[in-house]
Amino acid sequence: MLIIPIKDGENIDRALKRYKRKFDKTGTVRQLRARQQFIKPSVTNRAKIQKAAYIQHMKEALEN
Repeated sequence: MLIIPIKDGENIDRALKRYKRKFDKTGTVRQLRARQQFIKPSVTNRAKIQKAAYIQHMKEALEN
């Protein structure tokens, strides 16, 4: 459960924005969407390897 303390005289829009930001950081929605369908471990590992190769390529391009 998320708890957002509201200060005296604080705008409700600002408190709502803090709540939304905190909720987004927990990753609840991302986790629910990921659980909707099964992804094979080999597919997730392949995606991780591709992402790592892409990042390494970008770092090498920045150095040169």
